[in-house]
Amino acid sequence: MRPPHSTTQLNDPMIPVPIPEQVSAKEGIAELPGTRLWYWDTGGDGAPVIFLHPATGSTLIWLYQQPVFAKAGHRVIAYSRRNHYNSALATEDNPGCGSEDLNNLVDFLGVKKFHAVSSAAGGSVATDYACSHPERLLSLTVSSNNLAARNGYIEETAVRIRPKEEKDLPRWFWELGPSYRAANPAGVEKWNELTRRSVIGKGARQKLANVVTPAKLETLKVPTLLITGAADLVTPPSIMRMIARHIPDNELAIVAESGHSPYWEQPEFFNRTVLDFIGRHGE
Repeated sequence: MRPPHSTTQLNDPMIPVPIPEQVSAKEGIAELPGTRLWYWDTGGDGAPVIFLHPATGSTLIWLYQQPVFAKAGHRVIAYSRRNHYNSALATEDNPGCGSEDLNNLVDFLGVKKFHAVSSAAGGSVATDYACSHPERLLSLTVSSNNLAARNGYIEETAVRIRPKEEKDLPRWFWELGPSYRAANPAGVEKWNELTRRSVIGKGARQKLANVVTPAKLETLKVPTLLITGAADLVTPPSIMRMIARHIPDNELAIVAESGHSPYWEQPEFFNRTVLDFIGRHGE
């Protein structure tokens, strides 16, 4: 297997990036089998890009991405998974499967093929979807996530580096890097605000359709972009390089000084890297 293509680049984290004005988008509720999901959709004839949010996020968090990807000519879509902003809770008797919810949403929206762009827990859903429905993906971008890798050395490493005290520490500490927190306290507060609004309740944990082992990653048939922050406490570059060893067609981008949320901490680099990648993997 060829070594993964790797990119490292830095936008000065000491210069906060203002949130751009959003473009017009349709908002609504998708009535799907077993659930109701909130979404927004900028429309248009460009190749669709669907954003999948972290566990701490929802449709609300893509403020830096929505207008940039739309102005680049894409139909931009984001949705809230069950248990997140304006979507239904997952019930214990029917928690559903996140990747099948996504497939039902894609059908509801009339999307045939799309680019999936995900962050953190959204990456588990996106990878699960890529394993089940590769024919519907133009490309897969996973930022700050171990691609739901289970039953192997990647999971063992990820568990080993996370201390038992993690649950007692604030999410901003785990998900925003120290350079960003030092340079942009207003951005930290905005991130906290969106997190508070995004997570609506304690619904049941959703299932995955596939057991994604390192061996399973080797069967991925979708061009894949891996992104992580150099200061990510959860998915550091060492773990992302482990993952890259097992994906046949991948590129790797390491974002200097960023923590677990490059889409928010270093949005210009994140957007530029993803747009370049998906631009090379169209229909």
